Amino acid sequence: MAGPKFDLSNSPGHLLRRAQQYSFDLFSKEIGNSRLTPRQFAVLLTVQQNEGLSQTDLVKRTGIDRSTLADMISRLINRKLLSRARTKADARANSVKITAAGAKELSSHAAKVRTAEAKIMGPLAASKRKDFMAALKAIAAAADALEAAAAKPAKTATKKKAAPKKKAAKKKVATKKTAKKAAKKKAAPKKAAKKKAAPKKKAAKKKAAKKKK
Repeated sequence: MAGPKFDLSNSPGHLLRRAQQYSFDLFSKEIGNSRLTPRQFAVLLTVQQNEGLSQTDLVKRTGIDRSTLADMISRLINRKLLSRARTKADARANSVKITAAGAKELSSHAAKVRTAEAKIMGPLAASKRKDFMAALKAIAAAADALEAAAAKPAKTATKKKAAPKKKAAKKKVATKKTAKKAAKKKAAPKKAAKKKAAPKKKAAKKKAAKKKK
């Protein structure tokens, strides 16, 4: 038996995808022949407004997944629009900065992007635009919460995975300390016997020296 008919015209997911395509088409039309994409524009703008952000911070600020963002940053670095360096606080993390060429690229397209944004809102009555933006922000916040929840178990699993190794390392150190202590204890009687024998040895040498005289 067939289930309820699925109506794409009332599907929020389908309509959001169509709206995204509409947004992308307007952006591309306004930008023209530039190689800049909406997400690249978002990355350049975020970096310019937050100088020295790490790539992890950029993931949180832009909502772009880590692997996509890493690839995007590499391409923007190759085009001399961004630069990357190790952070002072953490040598394992990279901080990203916008270059003079990147700032120029951003500035030359800012007005065109604003025009595209205005056109996106064009089909909506002025009275509905505030509610529309509030709805989009609520969905974006839900996406952030979902991503944060997904990242939490991964961190817990990593810590859990590292725990046995840490425990084993501690056990190894403790075993070495015990072995060292046992070796010292074993060597102690020999040391004491050597110490005890020293005066006798000295006396024998002294006696031998007198006989020679």
